[in-house]
Amino acid sequence: MRVEYVSRVPRPPLDGLIDDLYYLEGAAPYARLSLPPGPSVLLVVNLGAPFRVRSGVDVVAGEFVDGCVVAMRTRALEFGYPPVTRSVGAHVKPWGLAPFAPMPVAELRDRPVEVEQLWGRRAVDGLRERLVAEADPGVVLALFEEELARRLREPSGLGLVRGAGGVIAAAGGVVGIGGLSEVAGVSGAHLARRFKAVVGVTPKRLARTYRFASAVFGIDPVGPVDWGALACGAGYFDQAHFVREFREFTGLTPTGYVEARRRFLRENPGHVLEGWSLPVG
Repeated sequence: MRVEYVSRVPRPPLDGLIDDLYYLEGAAPYARLSLPPGPSVLLVVNLGAPFRVRSGVDVVAGEFVDGCVVAMRTRALEFGYPPVTRSVGAHVKPWGLAPFAPMPVAELRDRPVEVEQLWGRRAVDGLRERLVAEADPGVVLALFEEELARRLREPSGLGLVRGAGGVIAAAGGVVGIGGLSEVAGVSGAHLARRFKAVVGVTPKRLARTYRFASAVFGIDPVGPVDWGALACGAGYFDQAHFVREFREFTGLTPTGYVEARRRFLRENPGHVLEGWSLPVG
């Protein structure tokens, strides 16, 4: 069974909070996938067999039946997929989860939780029932988008964080945090508190994550890599700084990471490995 992946950008105002909505169905060519920290939040509603998620500090992976929420994280997560998977989800901007969460997002950092903790058991059961009954990915995505739009609210500090976060994103993380708070017209301490409440991490940590993502997306795994130029272009002080950061985010050296991706491409020709994720084992 081939993997079917359908993705699209939601309509306003959700497009300011969510990068894309996606539908996934099929048998992935990997049983486990490592997801390093990145400037994105995952909101997944599971429509098939349970999957498992293990954070960097957990010994045993937790099982998720109805779906999960993965907020901004400071360590890698490992996803374990069933033989055949089916789900609908959203790749959410770092500040985009707060409008859908009843608790401070900082409480969810590095702690994947069931989606029912956001919306309650009854609501999630009803949503899953409607989604499971639909075979057309386009209809599934439309129903999911309607649910998100219906639950949208405006948490305190969202405008401030969204504006400052947008500057960090546009700069690929290469931005002075002190200057950021001055432009926003607030103290550095106030900006950090708002970011922790809305994003779950400080502006400095978010900038580090964007910088790392910029570096990884600059890697072409099928061609030669100029590591010095790549590190400089992503805003690292030097190549040694880049290697230390890479190890912290992935547990691998940059060359080890690239070789793992190349090995996957050789073993799975034609399959696109999304983003900076990496098969395990």
